[in-house]
Amino acid sequence: MCTVTFIPSRHQVCFTSNRDENTLRARAIYPEVYRFSTGKILFPKDADAGGTWIAVHENGDAVVFLNGGITKHIPNPPYRKSRGLILLELIDSSGPFDVFQSLNLKRIEPFTAIIWQAGNLYECRWDGSAKYVVQPDHSVPHIWSSVTLYGPEVIARREQWFREWLNEHPDPTREDILKFHQFTGDGDSRNDLRMNRDGETFTVSITSLQIDSSGSSIKYLDLRTGDKIISELNSTKTQPVLK
Repeated sequence: MCTVTFIPSRHQVCFTSNRDENTLRARAIYPEVYRFSTGKILFPKDADAGGTWIAVHENGDAVVFLNGGITKHIPNPPYRKSRGLILLELIDSSGPFDVFQSLNLKRIEPFTAIIWQAGNLYECRWDGSAKYVVQPDHSVPHIWSSVTLYGPEVIARREQWFREWLNEHPDPTREDILKFHQFTGDGDSRNDLRMNRDGETFTVSITSLQIDSSGSSIKYLDLRTGDKIISELNSTKTQPVLK
């Protein structure tokens, strides 16, 4: 929930998420397809609260979360519901962006939702009191970093790494993207993409979500165990992924 990239290509889009967590948090349940009221949804599950940070619906919509909204906040629990469960409310619908706009988020901890709906990209932020929405250009790559872990200077530095990497990889493969998420940085382990802050908070997994007209797949790297898991979900769509 702490570093996310979006990379479109001619026939598909790829979201990749680095999950940075406290060492005391339980290991996630590997990605599986679950049945919900609106259809099948593929996601890795948070073992503590039962939610997730990244999910894709069989209709091709997807949601990826980052911790924090506009600026770093001071946690003020108890919260009404975990953010991971809010993500599942968004994706278990005919339109996650539409649900975000109408959903009551009072007493929900701030978050940023990157939403892919019907070939459109949305950046949706909740700061604890208000919602903010922008619609980034879905035809070009983007990177986001969590404001709870990374200040403006570090976020800008990561954006520069991303631009430099794209110059060297104008048409990256999924493996290229996964390597970017694992190995990019300047040697500062606290702020590299695969981060480690004194062994207490570190990147525990990397999730690559690829969506095309035939369906979706998640490639999940558990950095604690070295396990690599691939799960797939067939699409119910007939239209292309990109408009």
